[in-house]
Amino acid sequence: MLTRTLVDVRPLRTSRAFRRWWVGSLLSGLGSQLTAFAATYYVWSTTHRPALVGGLALAELVPTVAGALVGGSLADRTDRRRLVLVARVGQLVATAALALVATGSPGSLVPVFVLVAGQAGLAALAAPAVRSFTVRLLPAEQLGAGLALSRLSLQACLLTGPLLAGVLTVLVGVRLCFAVDALTFLAGLWGVAGLPAMRPEHVEGGPDLRGLPAAVRLVLGNPVLLGAFATDLAATVLAMPVALFPVVNAELYGGSPVTLGLFAPAIGLGGIVAGALSGHSSRSSRPGRLMLVAAGAWGLALAGFGATHVLWFGLACLAVAGAADTVSVVARGVVVQHAVPDAVRGRVNALDHLVGVSGPQLGSFRAGLVASASSGAAAAVLGGLTSLVAVGLVAAGTPSLRRWRPVDSVSGAIPRC
Repeated sequence: MLTRTLVDVRPLRTSRAFRRWWVGSLLSGLGSQLTAFAATYYVWSTTHRPALVGGLALAELVPTVAGALVGGSLADRTDRRRLVLVARVGQLVATAALALVATGSPGSLVPVFVLVAGQAGLAALAAPAVRSFTVRLLPAEQLGAGLALSRLSLQACLLTGPLLAGVLTVLVGVRLCFAVDALTFLAGLWGVAGLPAMRPEHVEGGPDLRGLPAAVRLVLGNPVLLGAFATDLAATVLAMPVALFPVVNAELYGGSPVTLGLFAPAIGLGGIVAGALSGHSSRSSRPGRLMLVAAGAWGLALAGFGATHVLWFGLACLAVAGAADTVSVVARGVVVQHAVPDAVRGRVNALDHLVGVSGPQLGSFRAGLVASASSGAAAAVLGGLTSLVAVGLVAAGTPSLRRWRPVDSVSGAIPRC
């Protein structure tokens, strides 16, 4: 009974290719967190101008969108393994260049912004292909377990990466963070290089963007896929809480930096616990229904965070939200990867990546506007309840999503690598 409750590690035991890729991704993901911290800290320590720190996100926006769209098309036309290798080499070069910039005397920030933008574009270029690896490497009954393991490694990187980056920055400086990240990209390259060739099904013609409308039509015409995308947008656009943390902290808990520093880790800790106990959820025979329930729990928990004045209860609500988010993301991944034909999986993954990136950004913007018109606590409560209602409407309007099972997959006939 306990073994079915804990995270299902069968993919690590049974698939040498998945195990190697997962280890490489874990190490390179940790390095990416070091660079994210170091780039932000470098710009701030050099200029002490918040607008320029925020400009880093703006510099990443256009390359992220363009990279994902081009990468989605390329992933459906070329060997996905080779595409990711090329992108990772480019990221390694950009990170090494950042280390060189940080080693010299502070000067113009233009090289930093250009290199950060290039890194973001290359990461987005590889993202659609990377999202297709798990479904190609594992049998259908292990897909949920593989996605849960990937989510668990991501949560661990998000929780430990900034802490490690802070220690390295204090001891040596941000240049060491960039240098370590460059080394971890070697681990990522090692992981991808061990994968078999992954050409998509039914390759026709050369790389172009004319096939993207086909992916959009597929999503809009498939209630299961449309419901999965709508559920994610309902959760992130309507209830993303991160922008509210400083406001709620000031309103309810006296504005202490110590208290503020507990909010994001509470979400991360909840996600790690859910990942570690994902045995049952990753084997769910109704992942669509599970995704809807988890997304509803996310909204309800965040409403509870805004409604309480008791710190421990607010942190507990955030931990529940983090756990619900992990369950929802894994279940949604099972639905999307199973329900999409391999011939268009790269382009649909590109849309999925853009939804995952833009939803939280729009949600943070919306939360800030609502908080400005009311209060941080009110914005959290309203966002959580609105998200809960929206998820309920998606559930009511898409019975096929509630009933969907992996055996209904259109991709079941795709040979594994």
